[in-house]
Amino acid sequence: MDPVRNPYAPGAGQRPPELAGRDRELQQFEVVLERVARGRPERSMVVTGLRGVGKTVLLNTFKSMAMQRLWGTGKIEARPDQSIRRPVAAALHMAIRELAPRHRAPERIEEFLGVLKAFAMRDPAAAKGTSHWSPGIEVPASRGRADSGDLEIDLTELFVDAASVATDLAVGIALFIDEMQDVQPADVSALCAACHELSQTGGPLIVVGAGLPHLPSVLSASKSYSERLFRYARIDKLDREAADLALILPAREEEVEFTQEALDALYEAADGYPYFVQAYGKVAWDLAPRSPITLDDVKVSAPEAEEELAVGFFGSRYERATPAERDYMHAMAQIGDDPVPTSEVADALGRKPSSLSPARDSLIKKGLIYSAERGLIAFTVPHFGKFLRAQPI
Repeated sequence: MDPVRNPYAPGAGQRPPELAGRDRELQQFEVVLERVARGRPERSMVVTGLRGVGKTVLLNTFKSMAMQRLWGTGKIEARPDQSIRRPVAAALHMAIRELAPRHRAPERIEEFLGVLKAFAMRDPAAAKGTSHWSPGIEVPASRGRADSGDLEIDLTELFVDAASVATDLAVGIALFIDEMQDVQPADVSALCAACHELSQTGGPLIVVGAGLPHLPSVLSASKSYSERLFRYARIDKLDREAADLALILPAREEEVEFTQEALDALYEAADGYPYFVQAYGKVAWDLAPRSPITLDDVKVSAPEAEEELAVGFFGSRYERATPAERDYMHAMAQIGDDPVPTSEVADALGRKPSSLSPARDSLIKKGLIYSAERGLIAFTVPHFGKFLRAQPI
């Protein structure tokens, strides 16, 4: 069939043509937006899940929902080697730029931009000679507000001031943070403290984060009250009905159908994971000669889809690991696909658990595994164990 008309979109953060199976989360965020708009107290929101389940897609959809309500929005992607001070400054600058044309008091905008500039410039970790960095803000930096050098104090003051600007327009501001588990511990603490202050004052600014399954434990380790500070939504693979809809509805727009046997085979191959659904659906479309797409078409296309996943989805991550880290992951894979005890990994490698801590910690920092709970580890990527078991050691 015509590959140009192929509706499926396997990509990092790329929205699929049919966002199936996420109605509950979309409704939850709609409630958050509506409550904030009415001045009701509301928690910020955190979405968690494995790689490939659509966290970034959902985050981007939330951002679009906020923009439709004329909110100010900004988004960052956290990195483990970077403070959030400057990325947050740039994101809030973008949010305020969205609101500024509608504000009747330009001096209020300029006053906030002065605070924002002071916040951005006051980065103790900045390299020498870069202290005058600012995100294209022409107004002078303010003094005595959000410029103490203590991120917890500064971020709280910045968020309060940004929320005040949004209050003038009877709208909100949403800051979206992808890969939130990579925010540095001290910055997580500051972020939680700032959100806590907003939750008490009712300021219309929310933080919406997305991250791996252990993100809630990262937040709770920083501030004990974080369990009550955020509204948590864990997303997983799609159920059968949603997975079928993700394939059927986009194809129907192009007047293409699937046989029931083809849908059965595609669900078994993709196991309901949204990225895999798109990957298998795309190749099946490209290789099918005509509609309907049949079981034979899926059988022919599956090896090609698996090869693409092996290179792009699994292989690219595997290549980032050192030989010692690969040994650690192979041992995990041999034990099973569920979270495995670190002690069993050590036994499988004939090593003491303490001697494997550097490899384990490095894999966690690289986002390849996570600590499911104390003493247990698991892969962040679905089916990664299956991929590893097929690789030569």
